[in-house]
Amino acid sequence: MPNLYQIRILTRKSDMTPLFPLIHQLNNQVTVDYYQDVLEKMLPYGYRMVAVYDGEECLGLSGIWVAAKIYCGKYLEMDNVVVAAAHRSRGIGQLLTDFITDLARQEGCTSMLLDAYLENEKAHAFYERAGFIKRGYHFIKNL
Repeated sequence: MPNLYQIRILTRKSDMTPLFPLIHQLNNQVTVDYYQDVLEKMLPYGYRMVAVYDGEECLGLSGIWVAAKIYCGKYLEMDNVVVAAAHRSRGIGQLLTDFITDLARQEGCTSMLLDAYLENEKAHAFYERAGFIKRGYHFIKNL
């Protein structure tokens, strides 16, 4: 019998904070304190999370933002996408991506964007299968 997953859109820090272990799997240099602080800074700008649950266990998540840019119009950005290591290759990433794609359409977006670390070639292949194209580089200048 297949698992029936529940997808939740999270808008409150109190719902996002317990998901730190998944965020830590994606970026092990992030601390709990930093995570809580940056959530405080992101939430006023419309940051949300979409999370896939099996009961009360979160198996995967993606932050989402909606904004607009000249080159692509109104877009939804997937941010910090991660599936728990023990649950990868079970369709959770596809379920998450499909749900977010439908949400982007419902919210009037004309495109979706995301970043993936250069070394994360498995993610690149997944996103390309999901219809994303490599369009350029994302440059960062630390201040």
